Amino acid sequence: MPFDHCAECRRCCYIEQGYPSLEISLTSKEEQKFGSICIETNCPHLGATGCTLGEEKPFSCKLYPLSYDPGRKQIYYDTDCPLMPEYIRQLKDEQSEASSHLARCKQEIARLEKSDSAFLKGNFDIDSDYFELKRLPVPSHVKGGRR
Repeated sequence: MPFDHCAECRRCCYIEQGYPSLEISLTSKEEQKFGSICIETNCPHLGATGCTLGEEKPFSCKLYPLSYDPGRKQIYYDTDCPLMPEYIRQLKDEQSEASSHLARCKQEIARLEKSDSAFLKGNFDIDSDYFELKRLPVPSHVKGGRR
């Protein structure tokens, strides 16, 4: 299970010294709940076994290591995430954890395109500025997938 390693790696929740802080993108609903979340060194919600917010964590965190470009309607991934080779491999299996994650993310993206498109644009702007992104190779069996 690729996401089992996230609590060990923590790369997405930690900013190395000398790098700028990372303001987590929040939907308008999440802004009302959290105000803001900024990672200066460690995410303030990072616990010993991973995120302490559980299912309440922001969508941008749930989406990571993926990033969605609403202009091109394409999904990218952070090349620095060590999970990605296994994630991409698992996308070939419709029943895999990666395929399930991608499907949930696409469902939420579709909802946000209608209700909070400014979030999607802002999140991609931050991601494309902060991370090294590469287009996600999505198998044709994935709904809406293109090669």
